[in-house]
Amino acid sequence: MKLDQIQIHTTDAKMRLNIIDPVQVIKQPRAQQHIEQPAAILQMNSESAKLLVDSSQAYRDLGLYTNRESIQKFASDGRQKGLEGIGRRASEGRQMMNIGKGKGSVIPSIAQNNANPAPKNIGIAWKPSVGSVKIKYVPEQLDINITPQDPKINVQIGKVVHDYTQGDVNGTMLQYPSIETTVIKGEYR
Repeated sequence: MKLDQIQIHTTDAKMRLNIIDPVQVIKQPRAQQHIEQPAAILQMNSESAKLLVDSSQAYRDLGLYTNRESIQKFASDGRQKGLEGIGRRASEGRQMMNIGKGKGSVIPSIAQNNANPAPKNIGIAWKPSVGSVKIKYVPEQLDINITPQDPKINVQIGKVVHDYTQGDVNGTMLQYPSIETTVIKGEYR
């Protein structure tokens, strides 16, 4: 039997491709930041402690007076002694008026009272009384006022830089594809 054969011969396509890759550049510059913290306002007021000692009563107890008090005391004592003297002399005058009434020992009695006065109290008179020195303590006063200050923050965000170059593909055909078919006549066998 005779069979024909088909012979197929193919040629591949050959291409040259020029590829330009796309380029993308993204830059994010750093943010510009400025932070400032003002100092807090501090105010301090203080009053010193005081120790107050009043010893004027102790000085008075010792017989030491201010000029004004001395004048007042001596004026008061002088007035009192003057009134006592007037009273004593008036009493002695009444006693002397009674001489004529048969009371003859009046003058020696008056003389004896004036010659021997009543004894004075002798003792320590310069000791101040208890509690005559007054002490007062005023503690120190301290006022502190603090006024905090808010921070000052200034931020400038860097703008994004985006640069994009588009890629490209160029092709050139170096060899076109082809198909050749050949029929070979078969032989009998």
